[in-house]
Amino acid sequence: MPVITGTTSTRLAGLIRTTALTAGVPATELDAISPSVNPAVLADDQLRVPTEWAWRAWELIDATAGPGSGLLATAAAGHGGLHVWDYLFTCAPTLAESVRIAIGLRGVVTDPGVDWVVEVDGRLLTIRETTAIEPDGVLPPIQEFMLSIMLRRVREATGQRLVPVRVAFSHSATHRYRHLVDEFGTTRIDFGAPCAEITFLDAGDLPTGTDPYLGAMVRKYAELLLTTSRPAPDWRTTLHDTVIGALRDGDTSLEEAARRLQISPRTLQRRLYELGTSWRQEVESVRRDNAIQLMRHTDLPVQSVAARLGYTDARTLRRAIRRWSGQGVTDFRRDLRDTDSIGSPGSSGIRR
Repeated sequence: MPVITGTTSTRLAGLIRTTALTAGVPATELDAISPSVNPAVLADDQLRVPTEWAWRAWELIDATAGPGSGLLATAAAGHGGLHVWDYLFTCAPTLAESVRIAIGLRGVVTDPGVDWVVEVDGRLLTIRETTAIEPDGVLPPIQEFMLSIMLRRVREATGQRLVPVRVAFSHSATHRYRHLVDEFGTTRIDFGAPCAEITFLDAGDLPTGTDPYLGAMVRKYAELLLTTSRPAPDWRTTLHDTVIGALRDGDTSLEEAARRLQISPRTLQRRLYELGTSWRQEVESVRRDNAIQLMRHTDLPVQSVAARLGYTDARTLRRAIRRWSGQGVTDFRRDLRDTDSIGSPGSSGIRR
């Protein structure tokens, strides 16, 4: 099974974004994170977003909310909030078996580069993070979230209010202690441990009440999701897709583009500036590329090409072609068809 590294699920990213907004992080600060993530992609379960984005968002959450900030995300993650992964905790007859499967398929919700194991030692069931890839600054909120989610999911799976006999964090932020006692229901909480982990007594053999056929279906779906997921398009690709949609619908204003991207016009202007371009230049670039394709590969008359590119009339397109290449339409089309390299500056005469 191919492993997607360096990315996390849109479900988790969406939860992190919602938590940040609830904590009081301004949307403009989330939009300014690099690498950027278009909020619109967070509705697509088959896309993945950069893990680095999640880390930067966690930094903003912790800086704004302080101790217990990781628990804010847990509170917002109702059962099913992390999609199919939540249901893996009841996909096998016993809790230990189900947790092993959920941990094995952790990539459907988080970065699979984070290594977790499930250990059964006599009466003890331990869920342990053996390899942390997160920067030290975001370990406290992320580990709070991860371990508290584990607690809630095993309680939901068994229908019992399980209380861990030990909770351990690898960070040393002991000032977060009070919130954690309330969440985990125990004072047996250690900091500065070799690994983050949570341990339960006499829980591994507890039944989950699963339907074996339904459990197998959930597991197969999670495996399929892992194999078919793909990285979300980068900002430039998303921008060009937005331009194409704007041209198709006949509204190429910056304000409409910002609405499509679910960001403010000011944020869009800032991102364009960071890319060394402008909205007008991007619209022109997409029009030029599409004009090259249409003039080279179709016999559409100039008026039809102009309409497809969102121009008001053929004269506007003729002026644009003259601006791009210094040629008239006839010469422009002939030169495109005479060259094997679409848009090659040395052969088509197009000015870049």
